Amino acid sequence: MGRVKCFMGIDVGSVSTNITLIDENNNLLEKLYMRTDGQPIESIRTGLTDMYERLGQSIEIIGVGTTGSGRQLAAAIVGADVVKNEITAHAVAAQKEIPDVKTIIEIGGQDSKIILLKNNVVHDFAMNTVCAAGTGSFLDRQAARLGISIEDFGSYAVRSESPVRIAGRCAVFAESDMIHKQQMGYSREDIVRGLCDALARNYLANLGKGKKLEGPVVFQGGVAANIGIIQAFEMALGTKIVIPENHDVMGAYGVAILAHEGLGSSYEKTGFAGFDRLMGDYTAKSLECDGCSNGCEIVQIIMDDSPVACWGDRCGKWSGTAV
Repeated sequence: MGRVKCFMGIDVGSVSTNITLIDENNNLLEKLYMRTDGQPIESIRTGLTDMYERLGQSIEIIGVGTTGSGRQLAAAIVGADVVKNEITAHAVAAQKEIPDVKTIIEIGGQDSKIILLKNNVVHDFAMNTVCAAGTGSFLDRQAARLGISIEDFGSYAVRSESPVRIAGRCAVFAESDMIHKQQMGYSREDIVRGLCDALARNYLANLGKGKKLEGPVVFQGGVAANIGIIQAFEMALGTKIVIPENHDVMGAYGVAILAHEGLGSSYEKTGFAGFDRLMGDYTAKSLECDGCSNGCEIVQIIMDDSPVACWGDRCGKWSGTAV
């Protein structure tokens, strides 16, 4: 029996690295969600090695797409065919799972996004990459401070009988306010529910301000596993929130579909470098271009002492070159 032809999607963020495999009908075959832990190169290597050890002999990679803040890095390492931003990748995946989606709420470990679709096309979006309030990493820190696991965070929230109001406009103020509520003797359940409400309130005030959020509303990203946050959004919006089955890897899922669309039937043209290339010694270094007054910072990826990719310039002088 022949090997299964697959398209791979890789989403590399500052907090998590996600990898998906889809078949030629865009059905999800395999997914992997793991922590980046500040080592994106190592997380890509570990994730792909795990995939290969479990499935390598039974699959054939015929196309690869990358997305996320580390998409250029991932593309250089694996030899990606398609490199797309997170907005596009998440929108494509959401429409695959919920075809009539109108609003996408995406909250990841380090940032959050809102995406509005009209006639199956993205017509508006907003991103928050500045403030940590309203992200997965913020919830992780508060859960640790309260002495509960992040996996139990949502269950505490739904048991609340009298939620407290916590300032959610800023991560620093929210944490300070939470400590104050602890000192006043409020229960952990009521504080956790207050944090969930503050996150939803902050998200809608910052990213949803001035926008018409129509249903169906889809919630994706790692935080979509938190029942407390789901309920907070449903209460704030007055509508039911749809959680996709693969909410935690939607970026990787979407860019795998985009790789399929981008390559069409030209499978032989894939730039995938193969699993063997993962064994190389990868490092990153930067240099400043002195070609003009912009002084662009050029990021260079080195494999086994040889440069394999560069990016970071505004004019295109360095992008896609190895030197």
